[in-house]
Amino acid sequence: MKQKIKVWDLPTRIFHWMLVLAIAFMWYSGETGGNLLAWHLRCGLLVLALVVFRVCWGFWGSDTAKFSRFVRGPKQIIRYLKGEITENEQPGHNPLGALMVLALLGAVLVQVTTGLFLPDDNTFIFNGYLNSLVSSSTGAAMRKIHFGFFNLLLILAAVHIITILAYKFLKKHNLITPMITGCKELEGKLPLLKFAGSGKFVAALVVAVIVVAIVANIG
Repeated sequence: MKQKIKVWDLPTRIFHWMLVLAIAFMWYSGETGGNLLAWHLRCGLLVLALVVFRVCWGFWGSDTAKFSRFVRGPKQIIRYLKGEITENEQPGHNPLGALMVLALLGAVLVQVTTGLFLPDDNTFIFNGYLNSLVSSSTGAAMRKIHFGFFNLLLILAAVHIITILAYKFLKKHNLITPMITGCKELEGKLPLLKFAGSGKFVAALVVAVIVVAIVANIG
């Protein structure tokens, strides 16, 4: 008989959906241009805060959020591909999903970092917050990387979405609802999961705010 178990904590779920919305807006505002570029820059700071928070949460957070609990080596990935790792053993991200999490976080970090140094070659108004710290040639290189790398980010996002849909319709395994409600239904012996308290959440949030405040004011 299936039993309901809490798997995803609220901070992880909020991070996930805020990042989805932020990236969607970043794409829209970047394509539209004009005065929306001011909000593009501000949203970039939000994305930076989210990534910094998630990195902190990956060390201080709940069991299913910790990198040490879901990032696995080649042997565990092979075990998963053979069907030897069940949700009861690893109820959060599976070993392959862990690779996607790391790839997406890395891609978003590259995207937001290059954006911070980006020059506005059109109106010269909406430069990245750290553009004044680099030479024009470095800024131009960052601009090229920023525009080109976004295509990779889109590919990763597409693979992520397709994989989720494949799990839902082919394997009858719903990954979307648990990321909304925080709960899954599992059979057999349920795993014992520890969830981080409010103190660690505040600490991760403070680090994210400090990093963003430094970036916003250093240029």
